[in-house]
Amino acid sequence: MTSNTSSCTQTVAIIGGGPAGLMAAEVLSQAGFRVDVYDAMPSVGRKFLLAGVGGMNITHSEAWPAFLSRYAERAPMIAPLLRGFDAQALCAWIHGLGIETFVGSSGRVFPTDMKAAPLLRAWLKRLRDAGVVIHTRHRWLGWNPDNTLRIAGPEGELSIAPAATLLALGGASWARLGSDGAWLPLLKQHDVQVAALQPANCGFDVSAWSELLSSKFAGAPLKNIAIGLSGQPQRLGECVVTLNGVEGSLIYALSAQIREAINQHGAAVVEIDLLPGKAIGDVNKALSKPRGSRSMSKHLHSQLGLDGLKAALLRELTPAETFADPALLAQAIKTLPLTLIRPRPLDEAISTAGGVKFESMNGQLMLTSLPGVFCAGEMLDWEAPTGGYLLTACFASGRAAGFGIVEWLRRG
Repeated sequence: MTSNTSSCTQTVAIIGGGPAGLMAAEVLSQAGFRVDVYDAMPSVGRKFLLAGVGGMNITHSEAWPAFLSRYAERAPMIAPLLRGFDAQALCAWIHGLGIETFVGSSGRVFPTDMKAAPLLRAWLKRLRDAGVVIHTRHRWLGWNPDNTLRIAGPEGELSIAPAATLLALGGASWARLGSDGAWLPLLKQHDVQVAALQPANCGFDVSAWSELLSSKFAGAPLKNIAIGLSGQPQRLGECVVTLNGVEGSLIYALSAQIREAINQHGAAVVEIDLLPGKAIGDVNKALSKPRGSRSMSKHLHSQLGLDGLKAALLRELTPAETFADPALLAQAIKTLPLTLIRPRPLDEAISTAGGVKFESMNGQLMLTSLPGVFCAGEMLDWEAPTGGYLLTACFASGRAAGFGIVEWLRRG
C-alpha cells in the first residue's frame, strides 16, 4: 500500500494525534525518520486532555497478573504490547518529561498536579524538538487509486506518499473531539477485518423510572453498594442514577458483561446489594423486629439505615407484597434486581469496544492486506475498564507500532 525502502530520510505519516499516534511519532523520530502527524481537529490530544479533567489517571499500580486480566479475552493480544511498555515504564517515561506521579489510595496513578495539559505540553515540545511536524485540521479521507493518501486540509485536498503509514484514529466515542469512527468503512473497503464498534465504559438505560424516582433522584449517587450480573460475583463501589438509568464507575466496570448480556438476551439483569456490609441473616433479623405504629420507611431507617435513594430504589424495584414478609424483603435488599435494556449511545461512552481485529495484523501491528499500513490505539479491537488501563494500552500499542514501522522500513 505504501513504498518500502530503507533510507532513514523517508517520511512516515501518522494519522491521529492522540497518545498512540504521538508515542509512535516519538519512537520514529528517535530512530531518525521524518514524521508528519495529521489530525482533523484544531489541536492534538483533545480527548486525552478531556480525560484529564477532574484528575489525569494515567495508569494503575496493581501487579502484572491483575493488570493484564483487565483486558479480558484480549489479554493475550495486549500482553506483548504491555511487556514492551508496562505501567512502570510509562511512569518512568512521564518522569522523563519532568512530570512527577503519585499512587492514589485506589492504586491508580496520577501526575502530581492531577492535570493532563502540562504533560501534553512537555511531550509536544519534545516531539517538535525532534523534528516531528504536526498538521492540524487535516482529515484523512482514505486512499487514491494510486495508493497515495488523501488528506483534506485547510487549503484543499493533498495526496501524499509516505514510506509507511500509522492509523491511530481512536474509536467512536466523543466524536466532537475527533474520534468519530469514520475510518471503519474505509478499511472495510480494503478487506480489513473489523468488529462493529460498541459502547464501552458507558451507562445503561432502564425501560422507565417512575416519575417520583426520576424527578427526585436523577443525578444522585448510590454509594456503598455491590452490583453483579444475576448469578455472578458482585463488585463493591458506587454508581449514579440518571434520568434514564444508571452510570458511574461501578457500572463502567461491568459494562462489557452487561452489554454482552443485552446483545445475547435483549436485556441484562443486575443484582444490587444495598447493604454489602451486612449478612442476609442479620438483615432479616433486623426487619423481623416489631415496628409497632412506625411506617415501613421509618422501620427501614431505624433498623438498617436505609433511606433516601436506597429506600426509593427498593420501593421502585420490589413488589408491594414483599414488604409484608421480612425474609423476602431481606432477600430484595441483598439482591435487588434491576433490568437494563440498552447501553447509552456510542458517542456518550468513555471508550468503545470493537475495531480492527488483531487477526487482520501481524505481530508488529501491520495490516496484512495493506503492507506498510499499521494501526494502534483504541481503534484496535480491545477494551478495558477505566482506571488507567485504556491509556496504558494506547501508549503501549503506539510504541509497538512505531517499532514495527522502524523494523519494516529498515528491513526493506
